[in-house]
Amino acid sequence: MRERRTVQEARRAREFEAFVAGAGGRLLQTATLLTAEAPKDNPRARRLLTHALAHTYACWDRLRGEDPYNHARECLAVRFARGTWHQYAGLPFGRARPRSAGPLAALSPQHRLVLVLRLYEGVAEEQVAALLGLPPERVHLICDRATTAALRPPRGPAPARVSAKPAAS
Repeated sequence: MRERRTVQEARRAREFEAFVAGAGGRLLQTATLLTAEAPKDNPRARRLLTHALAHTYACWDRLRGEDPYNHARECLAVRFARGTWHQYAGLPFGRARPRSAGPLAALSPQHRLVLVLRLYEGVAEEQVAALLGLPPERVHLICDRATTAALRPPRGPAPARVSAKPAAS
């Protein structure tokens, strides 16, 4: 009995290791885009991925036919959404958010989440809406706004007004 359990645990560990070897890089990239950190310096993204993978491993035997990548991605998205809500919910207005250097740093966390799930991960609008508890129309609107903001970042401050010098005659 004990040997059978040991064999099953070893098989489970090998299956999970193979999954992480194949999907870990893409999931880390997704987490890095969500947190808007630089790819080389992404401690929040790594922590987010670690928690999502730990939850996926804990549910591994219960997945039975379900896509483990989809499960891990959902854990990543939900944990990011909850973490951002708790992180910024109590901040007074005017207090600066942590600096980020990633390509999506100018977007709000909700815009990043919807944009990454829809465009980078290719998740259907209805699935994103169900995952986030939003109507599909709202997800569509958020995705459109996030895409526009990402493709057309705001300009910097206007240049200082230069006074015209009188022409010398």
